[in-house]
Amino acid sequence: MSERDQVGSSRRVSRRGLLAVAGGLGIGGASLAACGGTRPGLAADANAGSEDAITFWGSHQAGIASPAQSRLHFAAFDVVTTDRAELMALLQEWTAAAARMTKGQTAAPLSGNLLAPPEDTGEALDLGPANLTVTFGFGPGLFSKDGDDRFGLGPRRPPALVDLPAFAGDQLDPNRSGGDLAVQACADDPQVAFHCVRDLARKGLGVVAMRWSQLGFDRTSVTTQAQSTPRNLMGFKDGTDNIRAEDTAAMSRFVWVGSEGPSWMRGGSYLVTRRIRMTIELWDRTPLGDQEQTIGRHKRSGAPLGSNAENDPVDLKALHDGQPVIPANSHIRLASPDSNGGQRIMRRGYSFTDGMDSYGELDTGLFFICYQRDPRRQFIPIYTRLAATDALNEYVVHTGSAVFACPRGTTRGRWVGQGLFA
Repeated sequence: MSERDQVGSSRRVSRRGLLAVAGGLGIGGASLAACGGTRPGLAADANAGSEDAITFWGSHQAGIASPAQSRLHFAAFDVVTTDRAELMALLQEWTAAAARMTKGQTAAPLSGNLLAPPEDTGEALDLGPANLTVTFGFGPGLFSKDGDDRFGLGPRRPPALVDLPAFAGDQLDPNRSGGDLAVQACADDPQVAFHCVRDLARKGLGVVAMRWSQLGFDRTSVTTQAQSTPRNLMGFKDGTDNIRAEDTAAMSRFVWVGSEGPSWMRGGSYLVTRRIRMTIELWDRTPLGDQEQTIGRHKRSGAPLGSNAENDPVDLKALHDGQPVIPANSHIRLASPDSNGGQRIMRRGYSFTDGMDSYGELDTGLFFICYQRDPRRQFIPIYTRLAATDALNEYVVHTGSAVFACPRGTTRGRWVGQGLFA
């Protein structure tokens, strides 16, 4: 028996581990129908259930610059083992399973053994790849947790992997924040994305426990030139000025880690997630003019205020009666690269709805995802400005937050993050 097999067979499937994973999947599963709408494979999603596949292998991890799909299942895990070999074996197993599932295959070859649990949970059989991408990330806790460098990785923590500061207005739920490992599964079929996270979580029993998960629907950004701009749940076009994957110069400058990072991160990117709840009931009672002044765009066309077309340049210098056409506290002004020293981020967010709260109000909003070369120079200063004066703050509250280092891509015969452990 190989060392890896010995590690795998020594994992203990504890009752605590089973409950942790079952609970995490149950939270996401409760919203699956709401996020999915009609069954993919029908008219609602032209690509769902097709044989379209996005390769898992490459110099960059898929799911960052790949065309944004229509569905998301994001999960963060705590590592519960202290055995470095167990963690390495799991990452190797996850890589192999992810590579198979992105091709529309089962998470592992099926043996047909009737006396053992099946190697795959089975709910995605016959659904095809559905453009599934799987992106892995490492949180700060993997390098040091409560002062304990469990895996001897502390000296290899990238300087850019910083804990996010407390921002003005944050109402973060610790049960929706943080995590040692991240799995971002995007697909054009919600069941394919769910199946991916479910099977990876099952493989991690005794090594990791799901900390939180989030289902998302209807991408809220444009990641490639071929995509049209979607609308968020406030009814506005979102992500008009996002970085496009085809803009290789911008990707190199703002998204991919370069020579400043450790070798295992070069070609990778830093991921920030924020669960942003929208106070939909208040927003829906707000006059159209106030909504447009808050965002800085016309609602119907998506054009910047004072312009006619969505892709017209955002003119921050334009005045009307001596006042800025685009208000000083509008969202697009404060988020603009011109207001942030030229810095940009690549957005890849999704809408979410998770039922109602105890007051009968919708728990719905934006699961914000962004990728960047260095959060210290990009997300943190940009959002510090937004948190301070953005007019949109009246209608949103940030309830979850996390940051992860997503290493470079990998090739067949290797596994994601292998360079970190070398």
